[in-house]
Amino acid sequence: MEMIRKRIYYFLFLVLFHAPVPVPAQNLGVDILKGINPMYPNSQYWIQTSASAYWVPGVALVGSLGYGLIKGDSTAKQHAFELALNIVVSTVVTEALKITINRERPADKYPDEIFVNGPVHGQSFPSGHTALAFATATTLALDYKKWYVVVPAFLWAGSVGYSRMYLGKHYPGDVLAGAAIGVASGYFSHWLTKKMFSNKHVHSVQSN
Repeated sequence: MEMIRKRIYYFLFLVLFHAPVPVPAQNLGVDILKGINPMYPNSQYWIQTSASAYWVPGVALVGSLGYGLIKGDSTAKQHAFELALNIVVSTVVTEALKITINRERPADKYPDEIFVNGPVHGQSFPSGHTALAFATATTLALDYKKWYVVVPAFLWAGSVGYSRMYLGKHYPGDVLAGAAIGVASGYFSHWLTKKMFSNKHVHSVQSN
């Protein structure tokens, strides 16, 4: 767990002190985006996949908390707390980076080359949808550790990331950074939750 923490801190350090992207790498990102983003990005599948980045975490959180309260299952309630913490951490980090880096949206910078299905403005780096999706997938993977949970969770998260490029909302680099933030946030929240609940259990035993 100590190694995981060090990797998370190292990653956050790199992102927080993000250097400007070299022009060749930036052009490569635009070329990749052009290959994914069609002239008319109106597929309802990808539109709904993108939107699911918000309601899937909510359903998972409410479901876990509800089950824990109804069944008196402390583990389920702990999982709900962990997911809620993860959502908060990933969102705060993402929004802080958006404000700090203030990268222009691809469709605003390349209006004749990148197409969207509706007006989009604001900061591009990193992708908040992708960060939230990967944060949720990481928490589910760490808490349940079953292939039939882990594989669908990360396939869904990856699809959310792809949908953001299909819709012309983010560069590939935005999506990769969002995924990295989500995974890092997931590991950090998992570690912190275990530490908090472990200390709570120790204190409870000592008081008895």
